[in-house]
Amino acid sequence: MSEKKANVWQGFKAFLMRGNVVDLAVAVVIGAAFTNIVNSVVKGIINPLIGAVGTKNLDSYSSCLKGRCTGTGDSATGVRILWGSVLGATLTFVITAAVVYFLMVLPMSKYLAKMEARRKAKEGAQEVIEVTELEILKEIRDALVAQRGSGHSER
Repeated sequence: MSEKKANVWQGFKAFLMRGNVVDLAVAVVIGAAFTNIVNSVVKGIINPLIGAVGTKNLDSYSSCLKGRCTGTGDSATGVRILWGSVLGATLTFVITAAVVYFLMVLPMSKYLAKMEARRKAKEGAQEVIEVTELEILKEIRDALVAQRGSGHSER
């Protein structure tokens, strides 16, 4: 049974030591910190800009679907649609997606494309060198054959 436990622990250790597990853990931590930054931008900049037209708190935007909406909590009447909180969450998502795309995905795509172009150019240059060497060797062979042929006819 101790051998079975050792195998389980070895498997668990191998799982934890995989690079992608550690990378995922780092991504989650960075993502949580990044979410706080984006939320602060929405609450500190976007909401006040919207507040210049209406109210600073997007959560206060709502519509009453049925009847007159009065009160809050258990004493509330009517059917209230809280579209302001949906708008705030949507703005947070769009800002997060834009920042991730423009600061992470786009630069990485450009970098990978440059690396691929360099690799292809290097491979193309290698092929040209190989073809040139092959042609030179053929010319040497032809010259040697011609030299032998002229040597045979002189005898």
